Amino acid sequence: MNAAKPQGECWAITDDAAGNQRQALALAERLGMPVRHLVVSPRAPWSWLSPRLTAGGRFALPAAQRASFAPPWPAVAIGCGRSAALLTRMLRALADHHCYTVQILDPRIDPVHWDTVIAPRHDGLTGPNVLTPLGSLNPVDDAWLEDGRESTPLLSDLPRPRIGVLLGGPRTGVRIDAGYAQRLADLLLARQRVDGGSLLVLTSRRTPGPVAQVMRAALHNIPGLLWTGPDDGSNPYPGVLGWADRLVVTPDSVNMLSEACAVGCAVQTLVDTPLPAKLARFHRSLRDAGLLHDLRSQAPTRQHPLRETASIADALRRHMLAA
Repeated sequence: MNAAKPQGECWAITDDAAGNQRQALALAERLGMPVRHLVVSPRAPWSWLSPRLTAGGRFALPAAQRASFAPPWPAVAIGCGRSAALLTRMLRALADHHCYTVQILDPRIDPVHWDTVIAPRHDGLTGPNVLTPLGSLNPVDDAWLEDGRESTPLLSDLPRPRIGVLLGGPRTGVRIDAGYAQRLADLLLARQRVDGGSLLVLTSRRTPGPVAQVMRAALHNIPGLLWTGPDDGSNPYPGVLGWADRLVVTPDSVNMLSEACAVGCAVQTLVDTPLPAKLARFHRSLRDAGLLHDLRSQAPTRQHPLRETASIADALRRHMLAA
């Protein structure tokens, strides 16, 4: 049974990173409280040392942002990312412990500075106030997918199987470049020649231009779509997840992989070089759970969706009641 709904206002505090915003807002909305979203960008030296440096922290934000980070303080504050971690840490003292503080992602200091810390299992963070989902929090559930389908009805006319392809970008230890894009495109085309169907390819803000160019050249005569930004119209991401029979995701993004695994169709990836240790642990956890498959192997038709946000919200309510 769900714990009682908390009373008062909830602040979701993030930087401008889309992944951080999606996690904080998804959890905040699950609590059923009025939500206010604060997008913050602390100045140096706090930006360098967040969340360790709290001295003088009331001056960390630019003046325009400082005006929004002011009393009356919320009943709950949910931060995601290092910039937010400074402010959620400060709120405990500023609100005289009347604000329940939650930090998503490992803050890289002792979790005792927050009421609850939510860090994915592959981070290896433990503690009595730490919740450890397998993946990242997100809004994907049956209602969200249905909204996505309703917003993009024309995608239903594309031939099946409809293969959604989510392209991320390079990160430390992971190369997503034109060469990788060509290898990925070759595998997608080889499978499409056998199965038919359509390819629905989406880039992200981190996707390098040459990757999009390779995909555009390789897939120009294949049924489907290629979305690379606002010039291609509204982002059809919810619709692609809603209509996809299978999803192929580059290996770099925990958020993208988690959201793909929340859909319930098969999810595949192409890993052709060793991954960094922490990311490799995440991939291994997904594979062990039957949620992620190699693009070069056969994948199941359907799989059990990974949906953790509701259960994490319930656990958080219980922590709040016990505080």
